[in-house]
Amino acid sequence: MLWRSPSHLSSVATSLRPRQRSCYLDLTFAAATLRHLDQILAHAILSGHHPDLVTTTKLLHRLADLGSPPSHLLRLFSSVPRPDLFLLNVLLRSLPPPSALPLLSSLPRTHAHLRPDSFTYAFAASASAALPSPTPGRALHARVIIDGFAADPFVGSALTDFYLNFSQVSAAEKVFDGVPDPDTVLWNTLISGLVQNCAFLRSLRVFKQMVTTGARFDSTTLAVVLPAAAELQELILGMMVHCLGVKSGLAFHSHIVTGLISMYSKCSEISAAKFLLEQIDEPDLIACNALISGYSSNGLVGSSVDLFRELLAFLGRPNSSTMVGLIPVFSPFGHECLARSIHGFAVKSGLDQNSPVSTAFTTVYCRLNDMEAARKVFDAMPEKSMASWNAMISGYAQNGLTDMAISLFREMQDLHVRPNQITVTSTLSACAQLGALTLGKWVHRIISQEDLELNVYVLTALIDMYAKCGSVMEARRIFDGMVEKNVVSWNAMILGYGLHGQGREALKLFKEMLNACIAPTGVTFLSVLYACSHGGLVEEGRAAFQSMTCDHGIKPGPEHYACMVDLLGRAGQLKEALAFIETVPENAGPGVWGALLGACMKHKETGLAQMASEKLFELEPQNISYYVLLSNVYSANRDYPEAAMVRQGAKSRKLVKTPGCTLIEIRDEVHIFTSGDRSHPQSVLIYSMLDKLTGKMVEAGYRAETDVALYDVEEEEKEHMVKVHSEKLAIAFGLISTEPGSEIRIIKNLRVCLDCHTATKFISRITQRLIIVRDATRFHHFKDGACSCGDFW
Repeated sequence: MLWRSPSHLSSVATSLRPRQRSCYLDLTFAAATLRHLDQILAHAILSGHHPDLVTTTKLLHRLADLGSPPSHLLRLFSSVPRPDLFLLNVLLRSLPPPSALPLLSSLPRTHAHLRPDSFTYAFAASASAALPSPTPGRALHARVIIDGFAADPFVGSALTDFYLNFSQVSAAEKVFDGVPDPDTVLWNTLISGLVQNCAFLRSLRVFKQMVTTGARFDSTTLAVVLPAAAELQELILGMMVHCLGVKSGLAFHSHIVTGLISMYSKCSEISAAKFLLEQIDEPDLIACNALISGYSSNGLVGSSVDLFRELLAFLGRPNSSTMVGLIPVFSPFGHECLARSIHGFAVKSGLDQNSPVSTAFTTVYCRLNDMEAARKVFDAMPEKSMASWNAMISGYAQNGLTDMAISLFREMQDLHVRPNQITVTSTLSACAQLGALTLGKWVHRIISQEDLELNVYVLTALIDMYAKCGSVMEARRIFDGMVEKNVVSWNAMILGYGLHGQGREALKLFKEMLNACIAPTGVTFLSVLYACSHGGLVEEGRAAFQSMTCDHGIKPGPEHYACMVDLLGRAGQLKEALAFIETVPENAGPGVWGALLGACMKHKETGLAQMASEKLFELEPQNISYYVLLSNVYSANRDYPEAAMVRQGAKSRKLVKTPGCTLIEIRDEVHIFTSGDRSHPQSVLIYSMLDKLTGKMVEAGYRAETDVALYDVEEEEKEHMVKVHSEKLAIAFGLISTEPGSEIRIIKNLRVCLDCHTATKFISRITQRLIIVRDATRFHHFKDGACSCGDFW
C-alpha cells in the first residue's frame, strides 16, 4: 500500500493550509469528468496553490482513473519542481507500460534526488510484463540487483510475475530463490504462474516446499494449486489439498469449492464433484460452470446439457465460462449437431465474440475435422488471444494440413505476435510431418530469438522434428542436453532411431531408459518394436514384446500386434507371422493382415498374399492400398492376368490410387514432383540431367526393376515409366540446384519402389553425394552406392 510520511509532508508542502488542502482533496475526489479536474487545476494555479505535493498527487491519481492521456499526467508531474518518491510511484503505477519505463530511466538526469524504492521497482516490473519484449524487463532486473532490491519480496513478486508472463520459468524460479524470506504473495505468484505456463509438476513441487518449510498459505494458495492437481489428474494430491483446506478452515471459501469441483471432475470423480455442488445452499454461476465443464470433460454430455438447462431456469443468463464448459471439446464425435446448436445459442447471446468461447469453438470444429468452420470462427475473432492462435495452428497440424499450420505461423510472425511454447510445439509438429528441415530450423531460430523457455515439451518437439526431418544426430544432441526428460522425450528419440534403421541404438537407449527408472508406455514398446522391425532384429523384438506384458503389465494393442507381424514378415518368417496372427484377439483389426500382405510383396509370396487380401477386402473394402499391394505381388511373379483382375476390381469400386509425389527443399522453397512431371520451370534441365545419370548408371551396371510396372506395355516403355518416377526427378533437380558434394534430402509420400531404391544407390556413388530419402515408413541414407537400410525395408 502506498503512503507518504507525515514528517516528509511538513517539510515539502507548506503552501496550503489544512482547510484549503482538504477542500481541494474533496473537490478532486468528487470530480466526475476530466473537465472538472482541469478546472480544479486551473483554479489552483491561478490561486497560487499549485504545486502542492498532496493535492497534485491526488489530482494525478484521479486523472489516471478517468483516463487522462499519459502526456497530460507527465506534464502535471513535470510542473512540480521537486517531486517526491510518493508522487513518482503514483505516476509509474498510472502510466501505460510504454511510458512508465522511459520515465524511470530518465530519473538520474531529470530528478537526481529521487532514489527508487521497492514500490518503484515493483510498479516498473509490472509495466515490463505488459510489453511485447522481455528485454526492457531484464534491464530493469539488472538495475534492481545493483540497487540491492533483489531480496525484497514485493519486488521479487513483480519480477517473478514478469518472467512468468514471458514463459521464462527458470528465470522466475531464480528470482524466487534470490528472496531469502518469501511472503505468501510471492509463493502464490510463483505457483500460479507455473500453472499458467502448464508447468504443473513444478507448481506442485513449489507448493510442497511451501508447506514443508512452514510458510503461511491462504485461500489463494489452495485455489491456484488445485488446477495443477486437476491437470495432472493427481487425485490423491488433490484430496490432500482438500484436507489441508478443511483443517485450516479455508475449504468453504466459494473459490476453493469451485476449484475442488473442477479437480474432482478432471480426476474422473464426478460423484464427488456433484456432492460438493449439492452442499452449497445457493450455488452461484461459477460453481455451476465448474460442474458443467466437469460433465463435459468426462464425456457426460447429456448431464452437462441438463445442468445448463437448470442454470438457465434458476440463475438466468450464462456467461462465457458456461459456454466454454458446455462445448463438447473432449467428446466431439457424435455431438456435432449439439456443438452447432451451442454455437447458435452463443451467437444469439452475444457470447460468440468472447475469446475463450471462440477458441473453444475453433478447437471443437478442428477435432470434428471441419477446418472450414474452425477457420471462419478464428477469422471472425475481433481480438485473437494466444490460445486462439494455438488452437488453429495445432488443429491444422493434427489434421495433417501442415502447409496451413506453417502458413498461419508465418502470418502470426508477420503480425509481430510473440509465440509461446505451445505455438512452437504445434508448428514443429507440422514441420516434422512435412519433413521440412529448413522450416524446422527456422522455427528453432525463432525459439532462440524470442528467448522462449526450452521446457521439456519444446525440446521433445525439437527432437521429434529433427529425427523426422533426417537429422538424427542433431536430435540426439538435443536429447543429451536435456536436464529434465519425460517418457515422451525418450519415446521420440527411440522412434527417431527406428525411423533411421538404427535398431541397435534404439535398443541401447531403451535400456538406458529402464535404468533411469522411467516407466515405459505402450508407445515406448511400439517404438522399440518398430526399430527392431526396420533393423531386422527379430529375437530382440520378440523379447521386447514378451517383456511388455510380463514385466510391465502393458496390454498389447492392435498396433503392437501389427508391428510384430511386420517384424517377422520382413525377416522372411511368413509362416511364423501367420501363426502369430492366429494367436491375436479377433478385434486386432486390419493392421496385422496389412503387415502380412506387405511382407508377401517383399518376398513374392502369392498364396499368403491372397489369403491376407481376402481378409483385408472384408475388413476395409474401400482401402485402395491393399489392391495395389496384391496387384504388385502378382506382377512381381509375372502373373499379369491376376494383377489386371485386381486392378479392375479396384476400378469397379471406383477406388483411386494415391498419386506418388516427392518433395525437395531448395533455398527455403519447397518443390513437389509427380511421376513424369514436366510442369517445373527447369524441366528441360532436369530431364537432361536424368538422361546423363541414366547413361552413367547403365555403364556402372544398373538395370531397371520393372517387375511391378504395367504388364500390357513393352519392356522399353516399362523402363521409361520407372525412369521418370517422382523421386528421380527430385534428385535430378537437387543435383542441378545445389553445390557439388552437398547432401540432398527428399521426401516421398509413398513407400519408395525397388527401382528408385536401386537407382538412388547408383546415383549416390556416381555423384559422390549423400542422398537422404524419407518415404512413408522410414529414412534411407544413400552413400557410396549403399543404403543405411541394408536393403531391408
